[in-house]
Amino acid sequence: MVDCKERTGGLNMSILDHADRYCIVGAGSSGLVAAKNLQEYDIPCDVLEREDDLGGIWNYGKENSSVYKSTHLISSKPLTEYIDFPMPDDYPDYPNHKQVLDYFHAYADAFNLRETIQFNLSVEKVEPSDQFWDVTLENGETRRYKGITIANGHLWKPKFPDYPGVFHGTVLHSKEYKTPDVLKDKDVLVVGAGNSGCDIAVEAAQNTRRTFHSVRRGYHYVPKYLFGKPSDQVGEVSLKLRVPLPIRRAINTAIVKLIYGRPQDFGLPKPDHKLFETHPIVNSQMFYYLGHGNITPKPDIQELCHDSILFEDGTKEKIDVIIYATGFHISFPFLDKRHLNWQNGYPKFYLNVFHPEYDNLFLAGFIQPDSGQWGLVDYQTQLIAKFIHAQTHRPKKAEAFRKLKSGPMPNLGGGVSYLESSRHHLEVEHFSYRQRVKKLLKKLD
Repeated sequence: MVDCKERTGGLNMSILDHADRYCIVGAGSSGLVAAKNLQEYDIPCDVLEREDDLGGIWNYGKENSSVYKSTHLISSKPLTEYIDFPMPDDYPDYPNHKQVLDYFHAYADAFNLRETIQFNLSVEKVEPSDQFWDVTLENGETRRYKGITIANGHLWKPKFPDYPGVFHGTVLHSKEYKTPDVLKDKDVLVVGAGNSGCDIAVEAAQNTRRTFHSVRRGYHYVPKYLFGKPSDQVGEVSLKLRVPLPIRRAINTAIVKLIYGRPQDFGLPKPDHKLFETHPIVNSQMFYYLGHGNITPKPDIQELCHDSILFEDGTKEKIDVIIYATGFHISFPFLDKRHLNWQNGYPKFYLNVFHPEYDNLFLAGFIQPDSGQWGLVDYQTQLIAKFIHAQTHRPKKAEAFRKLKSGPMPNLGGGVSYLESSRHHLEVEHFSYRQRVKKLLKKLD
């Protein structure tokens, strides 16, 4: 690692000069691959990580981890892994969080990333300074960097709903939930029909006295396996064959209905949208526990009533524990929103990666795909590295890309119209997104 030096000419002596380097905020799944791809283009970088180890939210037990003990991937290995670093053959189709963390450690070792990572360094403030960025750390140190790649993730700052009334029982967010011990012999309500909400409801059903699951609307549920294969791999076949969206939707709806059933057959609301128009709920056990009476479906909450919950259908249940699986806020606490092209509650970046004006400020991993993520972020960060490299070595191509990223924002839904919801601010259709980024990579060659 290059030692920090103080510039003596034209720079405040209290600011450490790293102006030949890029800063990557976060050593989770996105920060690691960002560092690897910058290094591929001989772009020096420092990875600043607030925890004492890498892995981000997948490092179970760390303060900022959002995974619980039973967490597994909901996308299968080949559609999740990094492009040039396959997961081990002996891993299951859907690895658990420990296997994921081991994979990240192996990746860091394979590409000599550890020497770029500085642990226990929380970033407190980032602000532009001429063509550079000043990064102030929790210890009071300020460094000047050539550019910034933000990879701090978007699944770490809990979002809680605002219901009227008061609840006197135990309240947890899905981020705080780790093991079912807190649920033993309790009456538990899980709020939210995302993947975490459904996973936790299923786990609660095996440990509580009674489990209730509250959802605001009807959703589509997809099992983890179809025809003996991971369901995302089955869906990938029609995407590769370029089957038109309406036909894919009709085929997949029919298959899921035939093999898994309809939500309304198990007491859940009928979906109020077409398949693919929301982030998929991938769960093979939800209908099983609903069908056995171990989970009782409920509509949205109307009011918190001390030790009970009044629901919108007029029913009322005594509850000991509420677990809110209600998502996360997109948050960059160290960077003023005016530098983030902030619009309607989130940053508007080209491809969710490139700032329309700054050529040295990037986001890595700020997507929510309908399949695995790490391979897509691999392509994202390859494009970041190529753009940085082109600014020096291929100025005409860099200028063409600069015009592109400052122009109209493309639709990233691959023809899908997502429901208007904060849940879908970062939603992308993985196949078309991947193809788009790969084409841009060729243009920068």
